[in-house]
Amino acid sequence: MYDVKAAQGQFFDKVFVLPIRIYYEDTDAGGIVYYANYLRFAERARTEYIRALGCMQSEALEEEKCGFTVRHVEIDYKRPAKLDDELVITCELREVKGATAIMYQEVLRGDEVLATIDVKVAYINLIKLRPIRIPEWLVNLA
Repeated sequence: MYDVKAAQGQFFDKVFVLPIRIYYEDTDAGGIVYYANYLRFAERARTEYIRALGCMQSEALEEEKCGFTVRHVEIDYKRPAKLDDELVITCELREVKGATAIMYQEVLRGDEVLATIDVKVAYINLIKLRPIRIPEWLVNLA
């Protein structure tokens, strides 16, 4: 019926960039983005990053019973985002080692860095709940 696509983001060299807008639901009573929502924004950017590489995570979940899970995250809040802000969330792969990948992300309003996020994700077998090596074909896409 309607031919409209969701925000997909794009690569600028090795950095993936996803645009988002801050909605009322993202904020607290003062119109400031609730701190945990930065992690949600970062997750969306990582998901779109993987999709932009040509990998559908839903297929890996269903066919291979494997997927990524966050193992460790560090976030440094520098400035608050507010209602109606237009932001970009970046995602850059820094390292892949066995079953883990380290990614660096930023939340930006124009040139202003609002938060930096270091994320370590693990690729796991969802049946055994054990880490397994990230498939070589996926590593090669990045």
